[in-house]
Amino acid sequence: MSERAQRPPAEVRHADELARLREHDTDDRPPGWALSLRAARRFILGDDALGVSRKFVGDPSLIDRSLVALATQRGLMLVGEPGTAKSLLSELLAAAVSGTSTLTVQGGAATTEDQIKYSWNYALLVAEGPSPRSLVAAPLLRGMAEGKVVRFEEITRCPLEVQDCLLSPLSDRVLAIPELTGPESMVFAQEGFTVIATANTRDRGVNEMSAALKRRFTFETVFPIADFDTELQLVESEATALLRRSGVTAPPRRDVLEVLVTTFRELREGHNARGDVTDRLSGVMSTAEAVSVAHAVGLRGWFLRGEPGTAADLVACLAGTAAKDSPEDLAKLRRYLERRRHGDQWKALYDARHLLPG
Repeated sequence: MSERAQRPPAEVRHADELARLREHDTDDRPPGWALSLRAARRFILGDDALGVSRKFVGDPSLIDRSLVALATQRGLMLVGEPGTAKSLLSELLAAAVSGTSTLTVQGGAATTEDQIKYSWNYALLVAEGPSPRSLVAAPLLRGMAEGKVVRFEEITRCPLEVQDCLLSPLSDRVLAIPELTGPESMVFAQEGFTVIATANTRDRGVNEMSAALKRRFTFETVFPIADFDTELQLVESEATALLRRSGVTAPPRRDVLEVLVTTFRELREGHNARGDVTDRLSGVMSTAEAVSVAHAVGLRGWFLRGEPGTAADLVACLAGTAAKDSPEDLAKLRRYLERRRHGDQWKALYDARHLLPG
């Protein structure tokens, strides 16, 4: 893979760690798995002794339950608010279990069964008719044939009839190809195959899953980060890494990030640490959004003025995040910025409130 790739998959980004874990992994592995459950857990939650970094900030028991669910060969459904790292967790789980996370279907209103199961090379199809040579395998067929984890992102954004193409692969562990004849007309799942799907709780009701499909998944909820210091540390580490890749050598200022994370948490929860009520935004002020804003603040400060961003830059970068779902959110954000607080960066935030557009 090119060194200029903006975001290589987890198995490429953390190839050295996966290699060390495999080398030291003496535990029993479920059939078809690249790592044992305990090694997969260490890959996600970290292991200082082996120099393995922590990659997911959340409840460790969620990781344990998810790995056990995958070992039972049931599908795993990760649900939660947008921006709670469901996709990251599914990527890390797939990389640990299968050694690859790229067998991925991105769900949407236009997703078809062909994009999930298989399609055809029409030039060969016309010339030779249906044959294994003219068959183009999609992620589900490849995952079944190779014994790999298939990731299905935003599954509830797909039409119901498209979702239900997973029923037979998840229950009977077989995928029929009626255009072919003989043994090649059936693909049987190899050891290690399963599906990790994700869905946003705010999308429920868009295309509700059938009861039959729900029964084939183990559901786990990914919650927002509850602890302020943990969220601040995550935003700082992720924003620093993004800024470095963007050519910014100055790390983000800690006091600016404290204002940013506090603002996001108060607008998300509708109250401050003392319990005072604030306007709660209809949009999702997630940790992932906070990282994006911290990245933008750092870029703005560095490339426009040659210095780390300030709380004044935060005002300019907040509007697009806070007001994307409802025009009323912009008015709520304006009222929030009108509050005076102690501290240099809070004063800078207040003094820059006029930079909010609209």
